[in-house]
Amino acid sequence: MMDSQAFKKILEERSARSWEMYLPHLSVDCVVFGFHNASLKVLLTKLKDSELWGLPGGYVLKTENIHSAASRILFERTGASDIYLQQFRVFGDLNRSEDFFKDFSDDLWNKQRFVSIGFYALVDFSKVTLITDDISEACEWRSIAELPEFMMDHQSIFEKALTVLRRQLNYKPIGLNLLPEKFTLPEIQKLYEIILGKKLNRGNFYRKMMRYDILEKLNETRKGGAHKAPDLYSFDLEKYQSALKNGFNEGW
Repeated sequence: MMDSQAFKKILEERSARSWEMYLPHLSVDCVVFGFHNASLKVLLTKLKDSELWGLPGGYVLKTENIHSAASRILFERTGASDIYLQQFRVFGDLNRSEDFFKDFSDDLWNKQRFVSIGFYALVDFSKVTLITDDISEACEWRSIAELPEFMMDHQSIFEKALTVLRRQLNYKPIGLNLLPEKFTLPEIQKLYEIILGKKLNRGNFYRKMMRYDILEKLNETRKGGAHKAPDLYSFDLEKYQSALKNGFNEGW
């Protein structure tokens, strides 16, 4: 772990630049979901000189809009530029972040009161390169079933993001940014079950997915395994985007 005085010095040196570059009292926190090995994961970071974990986040430049700030922050963490981003809530409780920096001087940029705009992001796990910056000790994927202790109010932000994702799954398609280009019906069912937190009847699930008319059956099968090779599917991008915009008539 980094020496606390060295970490403090880095923050103090960056503080003056931050006052000049960023909009005061406004931040962005991102809940980044990825799907890998039949597990829904969330991207977490850990600051140096801290045992607690947090969500990727940052501040809004005076020259950019909110969505651009979220895209930039995630690019700096993942190297990915084509990310599905959804703004879902604003977090502004008193002392939501100030207490974390209680041992620093009151004029430190990070110690000011920040209202944070929450985004959730869906990314292709295989296309992400995790990047650790100069004030972070780690940047890792963690299963949503085995999460560490969070800093500040990041536990609440994560829980709200997962709730919104589950609710939107009832009327919007999910999967294009989480699954590989080609996938099987059991794989997309597993993704839905993990997000919803419940088992789904296989026959009902398959029929409903077919009625949604967003899948294209490929003339290919998944090789390997002792059982009959399952058919592969991909998303019909035009129909998927239409469903993303207009929603479905029925949910889960």
